[in-house]
Amino acid sequence: FFFSSAVAAGRAQVQQEPSAETTEGTGISINCSHPNMQTRDTIHWYRQLPGRGPAFIALALKGTKDLQDPPGRLSVAADRRSSALWLSRPRRGDAAVYYCALGD
Repeated sequence: FFFSSAVAAGRAQVQQEPSAETTEGTGISINCSHPNMQTRDTIHWYRQLPGRGPAFIALALKGTKDLQDPPGRLSVAADRRSSALWLSRPRRGDAAVYYCALGD
């Protein structure tokens, strides 16, 4: 099944891969590049399931954070120019559009 991501533009531009694909139960990494991140910015991740509005998943400033729903982790690179949402055991119901965004 497919995972899609969205590209957002603005003051703090982020870039994501257009899509990724995996099989049920096989871990997948969804990456986000944010080279213009400012000192106070935090990284926010959302997902939009089919027919639903975007729903908040997690936010981080640095390091790695374990996630419960969906199971996995959010990792921020040491230079904070990129982050990755790792879904450890994706199910068919996790197929969605995943967004990253920067906020302060």
